[in-house]
Amino acid sequence: MSDSLNAPDAPLPAPHDCGGSVRHTRTRGEPRFPDGPRADPAGSHFERRIRSFQPRRSRVTTGQADALQRLWPTWGLDIDGQRVIDLAELFGNDRPVVLEIGFGMGEATARMAAADPDTNILAVDVHTPGQGNLLNLADRAGLSNVRVGNGDAIILLGEMLRPDALDGLRVYFPDPWPKKRHHKRRLIQPEFLTLAATRLRPGAIVHCATDWEPYAEQMLEVLGAHPDFENTRAEGGYAPRPGFRPLTRFEGQGLDKGHVVNDLLFRRVPHRER
Repeated sequence: MSDSLNAPDAPLPAPHDCGGSVRHTRTRGEPRFPDGPRADPAGSHFERRIRSFQPRRSRVTTGQADALQRLWPTWGLDIDGQRVIDLAELFGNDRPVVLEIGFGMGEATARMAAADPDTNILAVDVHTPGQGNLLNLADRAGLSNVRVGNGDAIILLGEMLRPDALDGLRVYFPDPWPKKRHHKRRLIQPEFLTLAATRLRPGAIVHCATDWEPYAEQMLEVLGAHPDFENTRAEGGYAPRPGFRPLTRFEGQGLDKGHVVNDLLFRRVPHRER
């Protein structure tokens, strides 16, 4: 997800580092962050499947590393698939929880959390610098409604969340996998929606956004055909960007170049007898 934000929004405090990268020679088997996210939390416990994400490797700044070390034990969640989590216990309250899959560097997530403190956000990604950056932003802005998940969101949904646990799902600018032979890797597929529906309460909103028009068309087709979801727009089609989704700098640059960004807002319909 692209999440550098436009200037008109009230800025969050900048991360407290100068962008310096962490350089540390580790011995074989030494964890990258002893108190931070694990490299492969699910390990070999689950059958390898076609992944909808591709791990990215980039350097972690000193501020990001510090946030990972300090905050991961209380604000982080390794998605190992070995237990069912209690979201009220994870957040320390019973407020509604929205799952965000893929948050990039976390600036947009932090802004949404700051604008809606009564909603908890469980943000999941596999990008370590982004995990550290979001933790850093949340810490410096005093946000208590953000938790960061490390690992595969499919395992989280299938193995670690109770039925009807979520009040919303956000998937912003997922990898479009543009080549035809890679379309099977796209996240928004009927099987994924069927799984997500079991964890979403009736009335919960699924909000997707993409700047890749062929993927937007697929999202609209798949969501529109799924029996567990209905379009929030009575006339169907795409929705205007809601005010709670920040316009990112990357998105703004694309719009200036004539790119089209499409938002989709679908509602989880009441459970039906199967």
